[in-house]
Amino acid sequence: MADKKMKDGIKLGFVVSEFNRDITYMMEIEAEEHAKFLGAEVTERFYVPGAYDMPLAIKKLLRENNVDAVVTIGCVIEGATQHDEIVVQHAARKIIDLSLEFEKPVALGISGPGMTRLEATERIDYAKRAVESAIKLVQRLA
Repeated sequence: MADKKMKDGIKLGFVVSEFNRDITYMMEIEAEEHAKFLGAEVTERFYVPGAYDMPLAIKKLLRENNVDAVVTIGCVIEGATQHDEIVVQHAARKIIDLSLEFEKPVALGISGPGMTRLEATERIDYAKRAVESAIKLVQRLA
């Protein structure tokens, strides 16, 4: 099975948050370019309102046969309350649960919580790291 995935290329699904789209757009572009550079293909893409909304889309993509792993792309910026912490903690917990349930990697490319817009801009490469993690896990678990 590992040889087949290596020969055919790893197929990734992206779940992208539309909240803070100016930043997540740049993250998405970098992630896709990095996936191509590493020989992977983005076969599915799902846009959701925010990071908190990702688990349902992730579950849908994990059910697909043409997705070996899912990469999440999101940005949660600190506000006046602790809302950013709650969003990221709950999304991350469910993302882990889905990865275990479907036995497919789901890489966390969500930057935050507790960061400013400037810090979020400096962390655009988190999406590239998530792509690398997804690809490595697919290769090692095959």
